[in-house]
Amino acid sequence: MSTEGKKPILELPQGESLVVEFKSDRHRLPDDELVEALACLANTQGGELWLGVEDDGVPAGLHEAHRDVTGLPGRVAARTSPSLAVSVEVVEIAGVRVARIAVPRAGSIVATTAGKYMHRRIRQDGQPECVPMLPHDRSSRASHLGLHDASVQAVAGAMLGDLDPLERERLRQTVQQYGGDRVLLELDDDALDGALGFTVRNEAGQRVPTLTGLLVIGRGNRIARQSTHA
Repeated sequence: MSTEGKKPILELPQGESLVVEFKSDRHRLPDDELVEALACLANTQGGELWLGVEDDGVPAGLHEAHRDVTGLPGRVAARTSPSLAVSVEVVEIAGVRVARIAVPRAGSIVATTAGKYMHRRIRQDGQPECVPMLPHDRSSRASHLGLHDASVQAVAGAMLGDLDPLERERLRQTVQQYGGDRVLLELDDDALDGALGFTVRNEAGQRVPTLTGLLVIGRGNRIARQSTHA
């Protein structure tokens, strides 16, 4: 019998590792916790998160709120900066439905819109865990990747007042009019700016504009000022 065109059957990994995370969904895993775990994987080697699987590897199924996962990639993108693109597939294992979320290795360090930088490591007992990325961790990671994208870096001397609220509102109208990711419309100004890479947090934890932010929604006179000082 020909198997051409048939979709391969996914098997649940034997356990958690540096690239595999299990998350219980019995009581509906909060979005913030899910996004944090996905960013953690992305900032390490990428991998996959199995939603609806207990820590011991037993599939327990998805919470009713997660039965439809079509909007999940958009919610993840909107709650990470720079936006993290994941893919989601619902599969049946041992008679229950779980979701496999594939996470790419980040090309630049990913933060949650709550300002958390996380990465994954192996403890002394051999079990994986997510821990905060300290400033030297982020610097080392960026150097290792060889990526210092100026467009997502803070602009020296720039302030939040350099961003134009009218331009931000025009952007929201464009998303609404042309069928963009409607999750973005639910975000407040700070969360929207972070999701789209318009701002990043400095070492003091304050949001400051990036080059992308200034170019897309910056005030014209402020952009001219930054160009003069560059």
